[in-house]
Amino acid sequence: MTEPSPQRPVAATTTGSRGAIPGILKGLATTARTLTKPTHTAEYPDAPPHLPPRTRGVIALLEENCTSCMLCARECPDWCIYIDSHKETIPATTPGGRDRQRNVLDRFAIDFSLCMYCGICIEVCPFDALHWSPEFEYAELDIRDLLHEKSRLAQWMPTVPPPPALDEHSAEPAEIAASAKPARVPRTTPPGAPA
Repeated sequence: MTEPSPQRPVAATTTGSRGAIPGILKGLATTARTLTKPTHTAEYPDAPPHLPPRTRGVIALLEENCTSCMLCARECPDWCIYIDSHKETIPATTPGGRDRQRNVLDRFAIDFSLCMYCGICIEVCPFDALHWSPEFEYAELDIRDLLHEKSRLAQWMPTVPPPPALDEHSAEPAEIAASAKPARVPRTTPPGAPA
């Protein structure tokens, strides 16, 4: 009896090298197409970038609108807003009236090394004391300098863009519609009618 001879391995063919040539040609074609397109390099330090209207750069503070309600500090997920205030008594303006109290802002600081720029503080502020400024060039060499106190936050306020105009096809805001309504005239009953 004869033993079956073991099968010999088939010699490597050149099918692998035939598949590489189309791939190289595709790569060269992509390179040639890219070479013909103009570049869009932004010369950043020399030319300021064009930023979209709702850019989130730095948070600006309008100090006279802040009532120290602490909503922004409570809602901040990073706890990067620090507010200190005290109560001040305002004497009554009329005789027999009672004295009023108001909060006076002592300290308002935002630590931008902790801030994640979510914008929750700006959204929850009921008195529009916080605003987005598109300024983004406030990098520091020392991380401790990223703690902006109220004086520095107020310096960003002139850079805040005005709000966009309302869409001409939108409904009139309720506040404007209410102020434009004529005053109510008291109803009078005709003579001889039961009251």
